[in-house]
Amino acid sequence: MATPKIIVIGAGVMGQGLAEAIASEGNEVLLIDKTMRLAERGVRGIAEAMDREITKWGLTESDKKAILARIIPSSDLTLADEAEIVIEAIPEDLEKKQSLFAKLDSLCPPDCLLITNTGTISISEIAAATERPEKIIGMHFLNPVTKIPLVEIVKGLKTDEETFEKAVAFAQLLNKEYITVNEYPGYVTTRIIVPLLNEAMHVLMEGVATAEDIDRAMKLGFGFNVGPLTLADMMGLDVVMSWMENLLRELSEHKYNPCPLLRKMVRAGHLGVKTGKGFFEYDEEGNKIKKE
Repeated sequence: MATPKIIVIGAGVMGQGLAEAIASEGNEVLLIDKTMRLAERGVRGIAEAMDREITKWGLTESDKKAILARIIPSSDLTLADEAEIVIEAIPEDLEKKQSLFAKLDSLCPPDCLLITNTGTISISEIAAATERPEKIIGMHFLNPVTKIPLVEIVKGLKTDEETFEKAVAFAQLLNKEYITVNEYPGYVTTRIIVPLLNEAMHVLMEGVATAEDIDRAMKLGFGFNVGPLTLADMMGLDVVMSWMENLLRELSEHKYNPCPLLRKMVRAGHLGVKTGKGFFEYDEEGNKIKKE
């Protein structure tokens, strides 16, 4: 089998969502992680997510089979030497991202679209690790990728128009609406949502209301589809805290200082849906467990 022309690097929650979204549109995709075990675990995560959709009549078994057949796990980064699109979805760590993009710069063809999915880190800083900063762009997808119709296309200081147009075409390939963002810490979605989540956590910590009532107030009062504390659990509390810390470091504004309750929960390993416990408790399928 020929190597797919689209590669996702990082088989965590976001990488899984990206790979599934790409494969769902009929494209083969290579899902790469540091080891084959991690890459294969990522594919299993995709299969489990689709099983949950099947129980809700959102997918069929034949859909699942076809999608999984288009996702190829690997630990071989050198396969990027023939890629047309590479999207990075590794943890929010500038040095790790720069190291990865330096490697991709030496491996990938000159016309390859190189994308970072970062939500808070500077595209320009990542691009500075390469000899082609004009060819690096940010595409900030939101989780779950397969369901949220938006992507932020983020231009670095040196991103050229050709690269932007390729990113737009990729967004259209995935049937996503896009907004254009000029690089600034947090872009649009992360910068706006983080203070809201942080304030909801402070309201809970201060005993103003229960987690259930805080979420209910925001859903009924302001038309939110999901409450802020449930949303934080879905995103992963460790991820939310890393966003806050990055924005605090970049902008030095107290509103991004992680709530002490959030820090306490992350230290305890209560990271939300993925660990079964966050502001709420969840079963193995990620469904919220209602209190008696």
